[in-house]
Amino acid sequence: MKASVIFSTYRQPEWLRKVLFGFAAQTRKDFEILVADDGSGEETAEAVRSARRNARLAIHHVWQRDDGFRKCRILNKAIARARGAYLIFTDGDCIPHPEFVARHLHFAEPGRFLSGGLLRLPLGLSHRIEADDIASGRAFTVGWLRAHGMPFTYKLLKINAGLRFGAALDGLSPATAGWNGHNASGWRKHLLEANGFDERMGYGGQDRELGERLENAGVRGKRIRHRVPCLHLDHPRGYVDADIRAANLAIRAETRRASRTLTEHGIAQLPPSQPG
Repeated sequence: MKASVIFSTYRQPEWLRKVLFGFAAQTRKDFEILVADDGSGEETAEAVRSARRNARLAIHHVWQRDDGFRKCRILNKAIARARGAYLIFTDGDCIPHPEFVARHLHFAEPGRFLSGGLLRLPLGLSHRIEADDIASGRAFTVGWLRAHGMPFTYKLLKINAGLRFGAALDGLSPATAGWNGHNASGWRKHLLEANGFDERMGYGGQDRELGERLENAGVRGKRIRHRVPCLHLDHPRGYVDADIRAANLAIRAETRRASRTLTEHGIAQLPPSQPG
């Protein structure tokens, strides 16, 4: 197994089905999927089983009981179970472009991780996209998106830039090539050396903290925002908490200050490091 695709989900079976339709429509088929489930119920489990039956995808449903927002923990469980040497990450609310897996593998480099992009859709359009729109690829055309309720925005360039123009836009972009939760990839070896995600962190910057540790270890990010897109389906975020965000920022600041390359609170629960 060359690649493993990992994404988290939590009680959004409608969105999950659309994401799985997107992976069923990939131009490359030599990958497995690990659905990192942070405590969903039977409807989510049935969505996974249905995709397994109908799309013949190699899907593993990695589940933990619902005990609050524990995305980092379930992602670490998925990393530990993954068989691919190369890991591609997205979210359970992001429909992948038909070339999503192929392009991540094409742009993969030794000693690098990839930072892709997304186009955020309004809620009405998120509900309107159907399986046929995804399978045919028309959901990734500007004309179809505009005709079905997508407001005009320069960010539509992420959909129709193509590889050559997209490379130019990525070269000009001021955006940091950081690890993100919706579209990023890297070598499993590097993620294990970093000990995965820091499980102390709740929502807000937990993905970027992993990228900062990778950078500290010399694994640099590479921007592919305009060449490897996905469509982000809108939804409410009831788990946003200002205190948790502040705690996350403090962890990130310490990661940068101490040039940390691994976390003691990751895939393997490590003893505290000794000062000096």
